[in-house]
Amino acid sequence: MTMYDRTPAEECVVVDRWDGGLGWVSHPEETGVRASHAFVDEDDGVWVVDPLEAPGVDDVLDSLGTVTGVVVLSNYHARDAEAFATRYDVPIYLPSWLSRAADRIERPVRTVTDTIGSSGFAVRRYAPFPGWSEAIAYREADGTLYVPDALGTAPLYTVGDERLGTYLLCRLTPPRDAFDGVTPRRILVGHGTGVFEDAASALAEALDGARRGFPKALWQNGWGQLRALTEALGAA
Repeated sequence: MTMYDRTPAEECVVVDRWDGGLGWVSHPEETGVRASHAFVDEDDGVWVVDPLEAPGVDDVLDSLGTVTGVVVLSNYHARDAEAFATRYDVPIYLPSWLSRAADRIERPVRTVTDTIGSSGFAVRRYAPFPGWSEAIAYREADGTLYVPDALGTAPLYTVGDERLGTYLLCRLTPPRDAFDGVTPRRILVGHGTGVFEDAASALAEALDGARRGFPKALWQNGWGQLRALTEALGAA
């Protein structure tokens, strides 16, 4: 199967939906299951996060309200952020530590250091290895947690009965500090569908079982994650 499908998408599949936003995938058949999200703030502004183009996505976003900004939260998720920002004539918000993503965005960006505009989301830096840097976003007001890469629900991430899995390279040193004080009601991820049932338990189980699941994850997902990493490094 294709890890990341770089051809134009043929459909927009909404995979997550709740009162405060939604998520969609543009290539549901790809192994990497890249997911994009839109979050609604208290003033009904819409924040589009790590977006990928898809037919009909504008209608999906219009159903939420007026797009306020586009946000990139991983060094490897520049994706189609510029196209969305240009079409909606809104700024791109980028955490200050995402230098690789910054090199791939030509439009001026608004630098994020702690909170994302009026979205209500606070960001935390997670950079476990050289070259890997992302921003984990959490909105305490409604318990919404977004994790770009460190955690996921795509098949590449999970083993056994895991609902949420830790990226293979992070399993031996689970990112506990990155989630200190976080009690999510829902977890959205950059790869896979969201977790809406007992999200706090799913997070705890993913972190607590990361090391225990490493041997099986290495055997089951090791080659696939190597392919995913290679393709991500080679992407624009």
